[in-house]
Amino acid sequence: MKILVTGGAGYIGSTVCSALEDRGHTPVVLDSFVTGRREFARKRTLYEGDIGDRDLTSRIFEEHPTIECAIHCAALIVVPDSVARPYDYYVNNVSKSLELFRNLETNGCRRVVFSSSAAVYGNVQDFMVREDSSLGPSSPYARSKVMGESVLSDMCSATQLQGISLRYFNPIGADPAMRSGPHAADISHVLGKLVEVASGREPVFRITGAEWPTRDGTGIRDYIHIWDLASAHVSAVERFDDAFDTASTGDSHLVINLGTGRGVTVNELVAAFEKEIGRTIPKQEAPPRPGDVAGVYANADVAMRLIGWKAELTIEQAISDALKWNQVRTSMLGDQ
Repeated sequence: MKILVTGGAGYIGSTVCSALEDRGHTPVVLDSFVTGRREFARKRTLYEGDIGDRDLTSRIFEEHPTIECAIHCAALIVVPDSVARPYDYYVNNVSKSLELFRNLETNGCRRVVFSSSAAVYGNVQDFMVREDSSLGPSSPYARSKVMGESVLSDMCSATQLQGISLRYFNPIGADPAMRSGPHAADISHVLGKLVEVASGREPVFRITGAEWPTRDGTGIRDYIHIWDLASAHVSAVERFDDAFDTASTGDSHLVINLGTGRGVTVNELVAAFEKEIGRTIPKQEAPPRPGDVAGVYANADVAMRLIGWKAELTIEQAISDALKWNQVRTSMLGDQ
C-alpha cells in the first residue's frame, strides 16, 4: 500500500515511515523541513513543501495515483513555544490542516489518520482518561489539536473523507534499528533532556513541577516507546475500514488513545534512567513551564478493539534505545 506521510522527515513521522516500510508499504513523504531532517527522508520518495499547498498536493496525487491513505504528522508541537507563538501554532496546526484535508478529498484520498495528542484532555481525578473523557486543553498547542480533530470530524461529516484521530501520549526512545530518533537542537521532551544531562551537554535536569497532586508530586505521564507508536499507525492504516465496521457507530471520524495504560511520574522515569546508566545525574526542582499540567495516562482498550494494537515495549527499552541513538546521531546528522 502507498501512504502519504506529512511531516515524514520528523522524529515521529520518519519512524512511522520506517514501520510502514518494514510491513511492506511505501511511504511518500511531504515535509517543509521547518523541523524535519533530510537525512530521515533519504531513499524515500520526497516532496518538499507546505501541507497547505494545493498545487503541490495535486501534483503528488497525479504522480502517485495509487496512494490509499494519508497520515498527517506535520505540526508544531512544543507546548511552551505555543504559549509564546500562538499564531504560528494555529496557522500551522489548524488552518493548514484544513487546507490539507480539503485537498486530500479533492484528489480522491478518502482515508486520513491524524496525529492528535493526549494534551487535549482535562484534569481527571485518577489521571486515567478514556476517549470520552472531558477535554480541557491548557495551551495553544493542545487547543490546536482539539481544533484539528474538530476540523477533520466536520470535514468527514460533510464529504467522503473518513478520519481516525490518534491521541498520542508521551513518545520516547528511538527507532530500535537506529534509522531515526530525536533530533532537535533544543530538545524539549523529558527523556531527551535526561540524555543531554547524562552526556554532559546540559548541567542539570530540571524537574518542572514537584507539587502536582500525584503520588510523589511530579507530573504523571504515559511514556510510550516511539516504535510502538509508529506501529500503531501501521495498524490504523491496515485495519482502517475494519475499525469503522467494528466501531459500528455510523460516524465517519474515530478517536483512539495510543498509550501503555500505565502512569509513570517524572521521578519514576528519572529513577529508571539512572538505573539504566548505573549512576545518578544532577537534578533540581523547578517551577512548571507555561502550559504544563499534572498529566494523564491512557486507557488503551479502544486501540485493541478497533485496530488490534497495544504497546509492547518497556520504558527500559525506550531508555536503552535513546542512549544508543545518542551515540549514533552525531555521525548521522552531523551537527549534534
